[in-house]
Amino acid sequence: MAKASKPADLRLKSDDELQTQLLDLKREQFNLRFQRATGQNEGAGRVREVRREIARIKTLAHAKKSVPVKSAGATAPASSS
Repeated sequence: MAKASKPADLRLKSDDELQTQLLDLKREQFNLRFQRATGQNEGAGRVREVRREIARIKTLAHAKKSVPVKSAGATAPASSS
């Protein structure tokens, strides 16, 4: 399939695009596992690449969800010393 994406490229994608890519990678991971079980695995390094790519996408998706949206008028409260 496709070569591993750079994190900067992944940040530019929408949530829907990330989910689509994640689904494609999970399918590829399943197929690679099946090939390994039947002795047909040709690219052993691809299993590692796919696993890491899945982790990159999941990490980025989680980071996007956990970043709070700042409002324009909000300021941090002053600390009392």
